[in-house]
Amino acid sequence: MTGRLNTRAPTTGSGLDMDQSGAFCIVCASPPPLTTERLCEVCFRKRNHLSDLPERIQQTRCPTCLKIQIEGRFSRVSEEDLMQQRIIEALRVHPEAQNIEMDLHAESIDERTTRLNLELRGSIQGFIFESLHETLLQTSNGVCLPCTRKAGAYFEATMQLRSAGRRLDEKEIAELRASLDTMLEEIGDEPMFFITNEGPVKGGWDMQVGSKAMARMWAKKLVSAHGGRIKETSSVVGHKDGVDITRLTVLYRKPAYTLGDVIGFSGRMWRVDTWTKDGPILKALDNLERTGTTWRSLEKCTVLSRMQEHYTVEILRRDGSAFDFMDPNDYTMRTIGNPYDLEDEASSVRICLIDGEWQSLPRVRADGVD
Repeated sequence: MTGRLNTRAPTTGSGLDMDQSGAFCIVCASPPPLTTERLCEVCFRKRNHLSDLPERIQQTRCPTCLKIQIEGRFSRVSEEDLMQQRIIEALRVHPEAQNIEMDLHAESIDERTTRLNLELRGSIQGFIFESLHETLLQTSNGVCLPCTRKAGAYFEATMQLRSAGRRLDEKEIAELRASLDTMLEEIGDEPMFFITNEGPVKGGWDMQVGSKAMARMWAKKLVSAHGGRIKETSSVVGHKDGVDITRLTVLYRKPAYTLGDVIGFSGRMWRVDTWTKDGPILKALDNLERTGTTWRSLEKCTVLSRMQEHYTVEILRRDGSAFDFMDPNDYTMRTIGNPYDLEDEASSVRICLIDGEWQSLPRVRADGVD
């Protein structure tokens, strides 16, 4: 690996002053040329060297997560970047050095020791200096704070996943849980974003996490993706230095319905079109009408047909008010009314079975409609 470092603007010519009538080296009395410190080149080189590097460099690595402590913080870093970082931290360079070139070679001795060979070249007052260094990078174990807390079953918040009026099924739990993994990958190396314990409970899933911020962030992402409501409660679990230590419980209640489902609300049938911060946007089945409502007002709505229970059937024959299709259950010919948004060039329609009767459905965003 090679690096360059310019510490100051280049000088003109060598560092020797050629116009020094009657001057001499203050060390050996040699005649000019002399440096700005009134030294001849030989004495200047004896008194100055390009760089210093200790024979050993010590670093700390967590044996559990294998993160390296850098500037007081445990982080993941590539081996090449780590070697450069350690050299930069330990290397002492002459304050007047310029145009520095560095070649670094690393040789692993064992799991805890690496030999570093450093070649340095630069100029001081116009003189070219070269330095050769060899040092041992030694690694010792030291458990980082997050791993210490994990080992002690530490957690700051409990995340509860539930649904309104029913139990979450395994597929829903897996989908919600996968969204947390995605969030953690996007965030990157956040030490306190860890899971202490998790598992199924009656009606849903509970999870203990290392950070209150982690629980809140995930809850907001769940609402954005799936709708629903969040409820937070705090409890005091201790005191430290006169300050209450609290734990947070975040309850995420997923709606019983999802995008594209058919629900019964206010005596009419609707399809769930999209989510907003305050509640879903609904699309009526019987006429061209869209309306917004709140999460709370829909807590007691009835799910009449879920999206995965719908069928898309081919139109066999149609007129201005109805169309014929083949019943996907018994393959008999059926006729039902056209959805109000049926286009002239449409060749298929989404339908569902409600109370034993087939119902044609207007399109919503879950069907790929903007």
